[in-house]
Amino acid sequence: METRIKTYLLDIHTSIDEIDSFLPEKRDFFSFQNDLKTRKAVERNIEIIGEAVNRIVKLDDSIIINNAKRIIGTRNRLAHEYDIISIEIIWTIVTKELPNLKEEIDLLLKKI
Repeated sequence: METRIKTYLLDIHTSIDEIDSFLPEKRDFFSFQNDLKTRKAVERNIEIIGEAVNRIVKLDDSIIINNAKRIIGTRNRLAHEYDIISIEIIWTIVTKELPNLKEEIDLLLKKI
């Protein structure tokens, strides 16, 4: 596996860990909704994840990341159409999608 791909996988892993560290152990949507700094930090890390996934699939289409197109699309919407992404969508990504993505990235990193 190319060194750049490993770097991007590690970037994804780090961004997921950072998002986890920004949130309290007990996940609470209303606290998240009212915490502007945390929301912006989470959104930035989701952008990083999307950009890293985009770079990986462009470098090596044999690396399969589930929902890669959706991840990249979310990154693009956050960066360019930020006003159409609801806080509920971000919350769903954080609580439901990122744990699965982290497992997937962990498995890919073990193959390196």
